[in-house]
Amino acid sequence: MNADLNLIHLVLGASLFVKLVMAVLLLFSFLSWMIIFRKHAMLKGALGSANEFEERFWSGADLAALFREVSGRGDQISGIEGIFEAGFREFARLRQRRGVDQRTMLEGAQRAMRVAQTREIDRLEGNLEFLANVGSISPYVGLLGTVWGIMSAFQGLATVKEATIAMVAPGISEALVATAMGLIAAIPASWAYNRYSNKVERVASRYETFTEEFSSILQRQAHVDE
Repeated sequence: MNADLNLIHLVLGASLFVKLVMAVLLLFSFLSWMIIFRKHAMLKGALGSANEFEERFWSGADLAALFREVSGRGDQISGIEGIFEAGFREFARLRQRRGVDQRTMLEGAQRAMRVAQTREIDRLEGNLEFLANVGSISPYVGLLGTVWGIMSAFQGLATVKEATIAMVAPGISEALVATAMGLIAAIPASWAYNRYSNKVERVASRYETFTEEFSSILQRQAHVDE
């Protein structure tokens, strides 16, 4: 309890600049944790949706029926379903046009799937840059507050004849709190950025594999139609 009260006292007793640094770091930490929880749910949903859809896709379901089911959800389409829907829609549109050869149909479907895939990856990567920035700059922001606090503590010794550790200890302690807060903000953000970047790469690889496999299926379908 005494430690908690002393910590609160140190924060409240810090200089205005150090308090501003602490407030910035606290905001960084709060926003980082919001992004961490949201990104966890988003990536978990993307992987779960991919597993479920691929299981249905490779179970031998009719592609046209699967397309109607997926496209019927409208704006709720995302992830690997969105890639499938974009590719099949473009393939079906080109197939209905006269004079369109097999290569044109396949290239059109692949282009539509790449656009959908890029859009999905951009959505998953959203705010990861913020985590990277927080992880890299927060220690330096905290260090800035520490340096300022220590300078203020030693400047206060100019008006006294005899300096003691007891006189500068409170000021230095206040300054070091800023360093601690910088690390508290940086460590989770750096960990989350590395973890989620790796997961996004895994999801992107999964999307790319599905795009190639589905392109092969569409190529065989186009060959049958000819």
